[in-house]
Amino acid sequence: MNSIKEQIWHWQQWEVAWNQASENSCSTVAPSVLIHGFGACKEHWRNNQPILGKISQCYAIDLIGFGGSSQPKSQLTDEPQSPKQFHYCFDSWARQVADFCRDVVKQPTFLIGNSIGAVVALRAAQILQEECIGLVLIDCAQRQMDDKRLNEQANWMRWTRPYLKSLVRQRWLSKSLFRNAANKSIIKKILKQAYPSGKNIDEDLVNLLLKPSKREGASEAFRGFINLFNDHLAPDLMTNINVPVDLIWGEKDPWEPIEEAQNWMQSIPCIRSLTSVTNAGHCPHDEEPNSVNEILIKILQETK
Repeated sequence: MNSIKEQIWHWQQWEVAWNQASENSCSTVAPSVLIHGFGACKEHWRNNQPILGKISQCYAIDLIGFGGSSQPKSQLTDEPQSPKQFHYCFDSWARQVADFCRDVVKQPTFLIGNSIGAVVALRAAQILQEECIGLVLIDCAQRQMDDKRLNEQANWMRWTRPYLKSLVRQRWLSKSLFRNAANKSIIKKILKQAYPSGKNIDEDLVNLLLKPSKREGASEAFRGFINLFNDHLAPDLMTNINVPVDLIWGEKDPWEPIEEAQNWMQSIPCIRSLTSVTNAGHCPHDEEPNSVNEILIKILQETK
């Protein structure tokens, strides 16, 4: 990734960091945009973007609040609006991605997202309509804690939900939680859960996740995200998707069980395929990049 230079695109009043890999300017394969998950950044595609760039233009983008992009103060749904604040939610991030595709890529685009980045990709595809030609969702966030899924939770979770909502909106708490998590030892513990095989957990990975967390506004995206109690769910978004959707899933994902993805495959018409990655967890694109790159290249080359 060191050979891929970071660039800045100005969106609304914010700066958006992005980069591009392309070794084949005459390719007939559609360009792709890579969208990272929560707490990650465009460099999390370090083992994928250079490979995908060999067959077509491949872009990676930092969502607002992450990586090298602006980290504005969070604005919750019921808080007074301010032009200097940002509503961290799937609609806002999706508009960012859709505008990036229109202003920078300027071609019908393939969207590839991991975790919450997959939900962002789905919503962006709805906005782009015919300007999006396909989607790959890698361990898509299932958002079990959303209010719309509350009936699936234990009774005590339902009873304590109002107190939890009141508590996590407090900045003193979100800053404290974030500060405690933004250190190497905690990041390594989380990575060992996310990457059950232990492959590719190296200092480069730890540092690329740690660096953005040390910026002044890093805790604001965390506050915004932990207050998303009622936002888009992937199955609902897919009912209004008219392009093929391919799923890639780590077989041992500890947070987004593959069984739910298997249910999606059986019940949602736009889903074309589900490929499981043996022994991988929540981020198979980085844990088992060779396998995932092979799958991605096949999907990109076959989708016109």
